[in-house]
Amino acid sequence: MGTLQDHPPLRGRTHVFRDRAHAGEILAEMVASADDALVAAIPAGGVPVAISLCERSNLALEVLVVSKITLPWNSEAGYGAVAFDGSVRLNEALVDRVGLSRREIDEGIAKTREKVAARSARLRGDRPWPKLAGRHVFVVDDGLASGFTMRVAVETLAQLGADRLSVVVPTAHERAARSLVQDVDALYCANLRGGSSFAVADAYENWYDVRDEEVIALLEKVGYLTAE
Repeated sequence: MGTLQDHPPLRGRTHVFRDRAHAGEILAEMVASADDALVAAIPAGGVPVAISLCERSNLALEVLVVSKITLPWNSEAGYGAVAFDGSVRLNEALVDRVGLSRREIDEGIAKTREKVAARSARLRGDRPWPKLAGRHVFVVDDGLASGFTMRVAVETLAQLGADRLSVVVPTAHERAARSLVQDVDALYCANLRGGSSFAVADAYENWYDVRDEEVIALLEKVGYLTAE
């Protein structure tokens, strides 16, 4: 089990970050002791957070595409997730509860794998993944609600040989954070919240859905991608 580190002045509060870049600044202060760590950003919302963190911590950036597998009748609800290497994790309890057929599951996985592959090509270009053996990887997103997608990202990086894994998020539900920290070396969360109602957006004054076009522009600006 790893360690959970939050920022007590922000604990339990809402609207504590101006935007995702501001959240990245605060997280950079929390992980300032990191040496040759690699920052793996989950798009779309995790990218502006990670870029801000990298700029202040002088750490290398990578983009880690993970996507939830959505229910056929609800594009917002997921019953699993697919990582950039094609690996899949299903929420078996949810699958059983909603009564998905094997055909529906297989179709959902295939569709999501295609989506992840296409998005990886857009956001990573032809960049190969760096060797992770001996590296400490910080996995960054803009928030942690259930933690399911983040868990898939962490498991994938562990399988690829990452030496140490830490989750770094601006905001998280306490239940999800305490569950996930059991499977990583550390979890850094500036704004830890509890309660029966939780929304990642409530941590931000300026919240909107980040589009891939904005992500690409940011990645080009910092030299991660070459402008076409």
